[in-house]
Amino acid sequence: MTSVTSAKLLLPLAAERKSADVTDWAARIGWVVGLLLFIALVYWLMRQGWKWRGSLQSDLPAPPTAPEDPGEARLRTEGRYHGSTTAGQWLDRIVAHGLGSRSRVELTLTDAGLDVVRPGANDFFIPADRLREARLDKGIAGKVLAEGGLLVVTWQLGDTLIDSGFRSERSAEHAAWVEAINSMNHLITTEGPAR
Repeated sequence: MTSVTSAKLLLPLAAERKSADVTDWAARIGWVVGLLLFIALVYWLMRQGWKWRGSLQSDLPAPPTAPEDPGEARLRTEGRYHGSTTAGQWLDRIVAHGLGSRSRVELTLTDAGLDVVRPGANDFFIPADRLREARLDKGIAGKVLAEGGLLVVTWQLGDTLIDSGFRSERSAEHAAWVEAINSMNHLITTEGPAR
């Protein structure tokens, strides 16, 4: 095969080549801006929904604060506060008075009640006569764990029963908390509140 013949064969192949399409930057920028605006709209709607839920729950009284001398600690632990819901409705989050904000937590159980200290969020106190029960559960409003991985305390705020979810750094302690809170509740219901 001569070089002339090989050049004739390669000439059509070379003629078929064309350059790659040039990126249409205006269309690409338009799509990116549109996507960012859509994400901003979704976040704004979520925020409005959160504020609307808070206004619907405005009839809830503010949770009490800890007394000056709550007494000697029966149990103490640190962990996470995962939020509060209407009792028995594990997806109906309570957002009024900051009860919907997740945070770190320091729990202290005394004869006076349960002191919930949340660095960076609103602290609150559950008086012993407002504690209804404690149980181990697997989920509460947006947080699902292994079976028994969540300590859920049911308490009364005004006329509303509330479930609050906590997870200790040492989840083996949860059973002791359930037993202590339920025994306190049993004493209060049989003997009446301490005076």
